[in-house]
Amino acid sequence: MANRVLVSAEDGMKGIAWLGAVEPFLLRVLSLLDLDSQELSVFFCTDPFMRQLNARYRDVDESTDVLSFENGECYTDEAGQVWHALGDIIISLDMLPKNSAYFSVPEDEELKRLLVHGLLHLNGYDHGAEHIAPGVEPVCEMLKKQKQVLHDVQSETILRTL
Repeated sequence: MANRVLVSAEDGMKGIAWLGAVEPFLLRVLSLLDLDSQELSVFFCTDPFMRQLNARYRDVDESTDVLSFENGECYTDEAGQVWHALGDIIISLDMLPKNSAYFSVPEDEELKRLLVHGLLHLNGYDHGAEHIAPGVEPVCEMLKKQKQVLHDVQSETILRTL
C-alpha cells in the first residue's frame, strides 16, 4: 500500500518536535482503513488562525478543534501512479489541552482522535448533529468507526513531549 501524508504547521509555532510522528500514525490508520493511493495534508495551527478559517468557510466566528476540507480529485504523478487527493485536515493545537481536559484523556489520545476524526471526514463520513461526549456511546456510523480505529491504534504514540 502506498499513501502520502504531508504534515506542516503555522509559521512560528514552537514545541512541535513530535510533528514527524504524525505521518507514520496516519499511514497506519490509512492501512487499517484499507485505503491505498491516498494523499492528504495535515496543518497544525493556533486558535486565531483556526478562527479565521472557521469564519471564512463555516460562517462561525470562533475557533474549533479540527476542520476537514475535502478535495476528492485524482491525479497521476510522473511515475504513472494515480493518487486520490483526499484533502486537508487542520488542527488547532490551542484547543488540544482544552479538549484533553474536557474528555479527561492525555493530549496524545486527543490528538489521535482529532486526526482520525478529520481523516474520516475526508473519506465521506459525517456525524450530523451527533458529537462525542464523555461517557456517551456513539450511535452514528462515523463515530463508531472512529472509536474502533482509535482502539486499534491505542498503543501508537505521537506526542512524546508537548
